[in-house]
Amino acid sequence: MSRQISLHHHGAEQQPLICVDEFLPHPQVLRDFAAERPFEPMGPHYPGLRYPLPAEGVMPMLRGLEQHIADAFELTRAPRFREAFFSLVTTAPKDLTLIQRLPHFDGLEPERLAVLVFLSPSHSDGTAFYRHRATRLESVDQTSFAAFEAQLSADLALHGEPPPGYIYGNTAIYEQTAMYEGLYNRALIYRGNALHCAHLPPNFVADPDPTTGRLTLNLFLD
Repeated sequence: MSRQISLHHHGAEQQPLICVDEFLPHPQVLRDFAAERPFEPMGPHYPGLRYPLPAEGVMPMLRGLEQHIADAFELTRAPRFREAFFSLVTTAPKDLTLIQRLPHFDGLEPERLAVLVFLSPSHSDGTAFYRHRATRLESVDQTSFAAFEAQLSADLALHGEPPPGYIYGNTAIYEQTAMYEGLYNRALIYRGNALHCAHLPPNFVADPDPTTGRLTLNLFLD
C-alpha cells in the first residue's frame, strides 16, 4: 500500500505538521528488530527506555518526502540527521516526574524537526500539541524561552504541580490545540520547538515489552 501524505496546521501559530500513513512498507520487520534490542534509560526527560539508531538505518525512510518537508517547514537546505531512537514508554502514570507531566519541546531551534513513527498495532493513543495559557505560546525559541520559563514557574506556584499522570487534554496551565492519533505505521513530522506531549489515556498501562508496549521510532533532524 502506498503512502498517504497530508499537511495539517494547528493552533493560533498555525504550526505545520506532516502526517504520513503507511509510512514503512514492512513495519513488522522494524518491530522484530526492536524486539531483540537492549533498551535502556536515557536522560531524565523521556518516561521510558530507548535504543539508539544510526543515521544510515533511518534516514533512507525519508526518501520521497524531501520536497514535502522542505515546503511545509520552509527549509533552505535539506535537514541533517541529529539522533534517532526506538522508544518504549515504561513509566507508570503515578511515577512520573514533574517534567514528564508537562508538555515539552525538543529544542529551541525552529529548524529542528521531529519524526515520530508509531509502531504498536495494539495502541491507539497519539501526540497532542498545547498552548501555554499565560504566555499564549505554542512554541518556544531563544527569544521567548526566558519569559516562558519564568511564567511557568509562576504558574506552578499558583496552581500547584499537576497530579500524577500523563497530561490528557486541557489543564489550568495548558490548553490542547490539536491531537493526532497514533495509528500503526503512521509518521508525524513537526517542529521540535512546538509544545507537545504523548497523548496517553488515563488508564494507560506501562509495558516494557517492545512487542506489546507503546513502541515508537523517534528521529530528530536539524
